Amino acid sequence: MFENILDFTLISMLVVFAAVLVAIAVRIVPEYKRLVVFRLGRSIGAQGPGLIFLIPFVDRAIAVDLREDYFDVPPQTCITADNASVSIDFLVYDKVIDPVRSVLEVEDFTGAARGLAITTLRAVVGAMDLDDVLSKRDEINQVLHEKLDQVTDRWGIRIMAVEIREVVPPRAIEEAMTRQMAAERNRRAMVAE
Repeated sequence: MFENILDFTLISMLVVFAAVLVAIAVRIVPEYKRLVVFRLGRSIGAQGPGLIFLIPFVDRAIAVDLREDYFDVPPQTCITADNASVSIDFLVYDKVIDPVRSVLEVEDFTGAARGLAITTLRAVVGAMDLDDVLSKRDEINQVLHEKLDQVTDRWGIRIMAVEIREVVPPRAIEEAMTRQMAAERNRRAMVAE
């Protein structure tokens, strides 16, 4: 009887160990992800989608999402060429096009792209007058998009779009613009009478 219990315990432990090995070795990767697999520290490439087999304790996998993503750049104070201070916030849409490079070439591509976006914005706005910054959002979007895409391409990331959400001029200029719009409405009302 004691031998049967020992046999049963040994078999149970082997079954549990085999189940743990299978759980470690088998991964199901959805269509929108890839696994970048490292075998003993060396990259062996991206795998997926579908059923992926890893060698337990030898392979390590990092999941990379291939869907388009975005990050928000909080309001940034920028100085224009004519020394006006404006606050600009915007969104950057990006997508991983090479999962292996997105893991090997940069530690945190979203953080790196955010930092790059902020410095690029300041450089672009710093070369423009306030009137141009307020009226040429599409041009600023395009320049930011091109400059960001040039750098992030080496990381395996493509910048899909850059969209400025809001440009806030200095309070004194905002008040002057409001007075100018009110005067224009009054002038039009007097002409219409």
